[in-house]
Amino acid sequence: MSTDLQPVAFFDIDGTVFRSSLLIAIVEQMIAEEIFPPVVRDQYQPAYIAWQDREGTYDEYINAVVAAYLDAIKGVHYGQLADVGRRVVSVQSRQVYRYTRDLIRNLKQEGYFLVAISQSPKTVLDPFCAEYGFDKVYGRLYEIGPQDRFTGVVTDEHLIANKANIVHRVYDRNAVDPERSLAVGDTDGDISLLESVTRQICFNPNQKLYTYAVRCGWEVVVERKDVIYQIQ
Repeated sequence: MSTDLQPVAFFDIDGTVFRSSLLIAIVEQMIAEEIFPPVVRDQYQPAYIAWQDREGTYDEYINAVVAAYLDAIKGVHYGQLADVGRRVVSVQSRQVYRYTRDLIRNLKQEGYFLVAISQSPKTVLDPFCAEYGFDKVYGRLYEIGPQDRFTGVVTDEHLIANKANIVHRVYDRNAVDPERSLAVGDTDGDISLLESVTRQICFNPNQKLYTYAVRCGWEVVVERKDVIYQIQ
């Protein structure tokens, strides 16, 4: 492989870099600013409570938020989402994990091509990821209809649904070296991403990813309060 090619690193964002979900932050802010009606929260509140009580899963909670967002975004002007996104990022962009924040900084200094991948709206991801020096950002894209208003339809769903698709797209379209690649993920939804690189870092993994990582011999890192644990 040519030494002219850059090493490349892929980062899941929500729950891996950002300590929550940018989508959740956006939905809550849209409700607070009365762009979304308060009833939108009722659609995911039961799943949130079940997750908090450890009777439901985080995936069930975030899927409920996604469904509520898809319903509520219909008819909303693109500019409203963009403005709210900038306000959320300006307030919450520093609410990140120390381990991944420092890893991003170190890899950037080492000349890595940095790629962000998230299920959150790309409109919000762009300003967040710009603060951390990402070279490429992939997020959910939503169809915009007449008068620049959202239709509620997700575009290019096939691409974002399987993160391995994005990895190979980056390999094909950029001067990067697959043999010097790494990825950081936190859930079993990131397995296809992690399998597509040469170094895998499972950060604060859920049970399914942890079990898979142990079987594969992947790195497992946990950050709890102000302590970072390297488990394997």
